[in-house]
Amino acid sequence: MAIKQTNILLESDTNELEIVEFRVDEYDHHGNLVPCHYGVNVAKVREIIRMPEVTKSLNAVDAIEGMIKLREKVITVLNLARILNKDTGDMQADRVIVLEFNNLMVGVLVHSVSRIYRISWKNVEAPSMSAHSDQVTGLVKMDDRIILVLDFEKIVAEFCSSSALKPLAPEQLAEAPTHDRSNKTILVADDSPFIRSTMCSALRGAGYNVLEAVNGAEAWDKIRDLMQRCDTEGVTLRSKLQLLITDVEMPQMDGLHLTSTVRKEKNPQELPIIIFSSLASEDNIRKWESLGAQKILTKPDLPNLVKYADEYTA
Repeated sequence: MAIKQTNILLESDTNELEIVEFRVDEYDHHGNLVPCHYGVNVAKVREIIRMPEVTKSLNAVDAIEGMIKLREKVITVLNLARILNKDTGDMQADRVIVLEFNNLMVGVLVHSVSRIYRISWKNVEAPSMSAHSDQVTGLVKMDDRIILVLDFEKIVAEFCSSSALKPLAPEQLAEAPTHDRSNKTILVADDSPFIRSTMCSALRGAGYNVLEAVNGAEAWDKIRDLMQRCDTEGVTLRSKLQLLITDVEMPQMDGLHLTSTVRKEKNPQELPIIIFSSLASEDNIRKWESLGAQKILTKPDLPNLVKYADEYTA
């Protein structure tokens, strides 16, 4: 199954996404088959193929199914059923969804793939404390089922170290004693607790004050609250907030729509914005530049995140 990458939703300010729905089923403790529906952003999907011949990796963890050759490239295939701790009995998974993000290509083994849906981020809800909640970033309520949107950045990072956001070493944060960031405040918007925590730890480790938002809608509410306080006190927004760092894929309001919304408002127009996304390929960076962000960085580039935070909060 070829995925047509028009990326029209990434070019325009639609606050929409397209998701590929797939299944990784399981048996309950009575031996009954339980259909389980999941989704992934089309922008992360390179293609979907039938399960080819797999070469087992030496000394690999159980979640790694092996390696496959795809047009002269060797990629790792992850067994999603094992990662999600499912009892699959003798069920055979025969589809591989090939993902590409964070400058990495990886395959995930699933039972079946159904179709692509175009939906508004407003209809993607944040997950409650449900099973696998730390591996889910959102849920979509369909008429007869719920589609869980998986946090593939976290899942892949656990098994592919090259894609992981790693805490910065002390020497990477070393600055001259005169470099004081304690009077600078940054708002970070990211729906993944894993990613957001790592980013905020790096920024706080560098000495910044950090506010957190779980999606673009919450970030915009925080900005509007600050604007009202600034109007009351007769000061500028930049006196209380020096930088916004936002992911792109987020429930309720994505980072592209958040960036556009900020730029359309008179008061926060001068607020510097960094887009920090696993989807920040060269093509997407060119498309997003018109939105008005000062910098667009590809995860997991934490050292440059602190570097550009210094530049734009100066």
